[in-house]
Amino acid sequence: MSDELQQNYAAAFGGKAGFGRSPALILIDFVEAYFAPESPLYAGVEAALASALRIREAARTAKVPVILTNVVYHPGGIDGGRFFEKVPALKAFEAGNPMGAWPKGLEPQPDEIVLTKQYPSAFFGTSLASTLTARGIDQVILTGLSTSGCVRASCIDAVSYGFRTAVVAEGCGDRHPGPHEANLFDMNAKYADVVSEEAIVAYLASLEQGA
Repeated sequence: MSDELQQNYAAAFGGKAGFGRSPALILIDFVEAYFAPESPLYAGVEAALASALRIREAARTAKVPVILTNVVYHPGGIDGGRFFEKVPALKAFEAGNPMGAWPKGLEPQPDEIVLTKQYPSAFFGTSLASTLTARGIDQVILTGLSTSGCVRASCIDAVSYGFRTAVVAEGCGDRHPGPHEANLFDMNAKYADVVSEEAIVAYLASLEQGA
């Protein structure tokens, strides 16, 4: 981002929310559709998955709840509404399509919640907000795909529901660096603290030490 843009935004934005006391880690839509070259959603985001897996391990060590989301539609996308109509590639997520499977290394563990959605935000039309609130969660840590799509939508809903929100830059990915960087910039300005993998792992380690 240019210095002019940074200065322009600094006049109105740039505050920091900081970390909460009780976090949950959310891994958004890490499914085969984004990793299989034959998929229309292929994004070449293996580095984001690798980062998210490292963060997941740190979260599990700190006994922080881990939530995985995926997208599943009835055949024909009858439960996908206008979103399914707008994005033809979402056919990859019809029930039974192998593109909706978890990639190697991200098989859900028995104590991890798997939340299935039909729209961009992990909160829209799901029990996520009430589940987090019931567990006393005050901080969500977001990783996932794609930065400009479901991560951003989830980020905006997270802060709207009153959660401190951190987006891990290396743990998110998009099909092009332009939308990825632009959306990280905007989320950091308005909705969340965009942080590094190193910073979030250190935060999680501090929780483990304080237990």
